[in-house]
Amino acid sequence: MKLSIVIPAYNEEKNIDDCLKCVMREIQGSHDIEVIVVNNASTDSTGERVLAHPGVILVTESQKGIVHARAAGYAKSKGELIANIDADSRMPQGWIQQVRHAFWDESLMALSGPYIYYDAPLYIRFFTRIFYIFGYMINGFNWYLFGKASMLQGGNYVLRRSALEQIGGYDTSIAFYGEDSDIGRRVSEIGKVRWTFSFPMNTSGRRLMKEGLVKTGWTYALNYFSITFRKKPATQTYTDVRL
Repeated sequence: MKLSIVIPAYNEEKNIDDCLKCVMREIQGSHDIEVIVVNNASTDSTGERVLAHPGVILVTESQKGIVHARAAGYAKSKGELIANIDADSRMPQGWIQQVRHAFWDESLMALSGPYIYYDAPLYIRFFTRIFYIFGYMINGFNWYLFGKASMLQGGNYVLRRSALEQIGGYDTSIAFYGEDSDIGRRVSEIGKVRWTFSFPMNTSGRRLMKEGLVKTGWTYALNYFSITFRKKPATQTYTDVRL
């Protein structure tokens, strides 16, 4: 199965090099993997830095927003599997191997797992783990009781192209919060969605450290429930956080 890795990037000149180095290390010359970076209305040197990495496909999307960027990368991609990561991520060793192994299960439509905040203090990483555990339990409860499940981690999820096509693609009316839960909810209605702690992604904790653990956790939880039960996010605005 051909794998397309889509990376939205808005003013990520400080992060994109490290992100792509980790991705290319994982690929190791594989010909059935493509890497697509979407330069999403950047005003810095993000695009130029991407072009310095041979083999990486650069797409320009002038409409700012994470969902617009994911949709633009998807439109350019050719893979049977679409992997969504972020420009401040550091792909761990074995991540692609896990994707390939998981999708041998033809009933699996989406795979996701937690973030590990590599630059955050220990207490933030600890409470984030607790947050994920509660989220996992609540998601399972919602599925058992209401038949509704929508837990995906934005920046660490992989979809079958066929599933994305069947649900009508990304909802570009969503600004930021809830974009991952929206995909999870809609895909779970047509097939299996797997969220597992054994599929982590290293990423920056800059939003948590900038906005605070409680505020960030509350905002994500609020939008998870809003997407799950109202089919639309509760939060329409967001703050750009950069290093």
